Amino acid sequence: MADKAFITPIVLKWARESARMSVETAAAKVNVPAIRLVEWESGRSQPTIKQAQTLAKAYKRPFAIFFLPDIPRDFQPLQDFRRSDSKPLSTGSVFIIREIQQKHAWISETNRENGETKFPFVGRFSIKYNPADVAQDILNTLNISPGKYLGVNAIKEWIDKAEAKGIFISRTSFINAYLTLDSEELQGFAIADHYAPFVFINSDDWNAPQLFTLVHELAHLWIAETGISADIEPTIQKLDKLHPIELFCIEVAANALMPSYLFQNLGGDIYKSASQVFNVAKTFGVSSFAVLVRGLNLGIISFDQYRSLKNAADAEFKAFLIKEAEKKAKQKESVGGPSYYLLQIQKNSRLFTQTVLDAFRGGNLEPTQASSLLNVKINHFHNLEAQLYK
Repeated sequence: MADKAFITPIVLKWARESARMSVETAAAKVNVPAIRLVEWESGRSQPTIKQAQTLAKAYKRPFAIFFLPDIPRDFQPLQDFRRSDSKPLSTGSVFIIREIQQKHAWISETNRENGETKFPFVGRFSIKYNPADVAQDILNTLNISPGKYLGVNAIKEWIDKAEAKGIFISRTSFINAYLTLDSEELQGFAIADHYAPFVFINSDDWNAPQLFTLVHELAHLWIAETGISADIEPTIQKLDKLHPIELFCIEVAANALMPSYLFQNLGGDIYKSASQVFNVAKTFGVSSFAVLVRGLNLGIISFDQYRSLKNAADAEFKAFLIKEAEKKAKQKESVGGPSYYLLQIQKNSRLFTQTVLDAFRGGNLEPTQASSLLNVKINHFHNLEAQLYK
């Protein structure tokens, strides 16, 4: 007979509920009826050690936590700036938020203990300021010139320059092979810490919306507003349902990526056709929709022009997505998917990966903690380093 794990029932239940996992889903992880899991959570019976270990892995909690006498203190939930009718956060979203919070907690504490200087841009402004002024300060701080992205990977430039200033940028669309993220549920979030500013971007979308999300989350750092975001791109609908912080950060992102002086200089000629709008969008690293909304908001085009061009742009965008999907499929067939270790670096943040590896190589971080922070076994660290220096 297998040894029983005499866990604390209320802690087992808390671990499942905090993972946003139903009784049925959790029970299936250990191949038992749902009623059996309910018995474990109420203390009427106990799981085996192996079953408890499987549940700990599924809930992404340390096995030892189940034996605590009471529910432990957990990371504080991030403020939810999404619309009131947004999808509830699912297991994937909860897990990625918790993972980034763990990374942030370590690097923030490390920087404080080392006497690092606070980042001056975090909280430099508030929503009382002009969004255009905040946008310009972001551009100045990161040394970015917008509107020059034709043939250039815009989001890579922004990430590289943000991390060069000490901002950790995590970007992924998966937790594991079986659990992915939904961009309609969560597009990004920011942790506005003076010692360890962190930004997460859900990469379950094409590059233009991801870039807008990134700049939007940077705006959260500049006004020191930690929280979760969705419905980030410019819109002309549902404005009444958006949080004031979100509205402000959308305006900042629009001004940073599509400064009004550049658009005014280009004039109305860029709106002669959907194809022209699409080409301008690529130059600015944004979507055609963002360019249309920007033109409408700046008074360059009328609402009738906007509506007509949007219908044409939607059709052209669908054709573009089909071509992109075909291109990616061919690339995958010829060279395979991206390296697992590259995906881990993007998920961890390139800057965070480098920081952890430096601390580990310097003897300032225990091997098990370094492995846990990077989600990679110690004997595979050389694979991470190989990708870092490519």
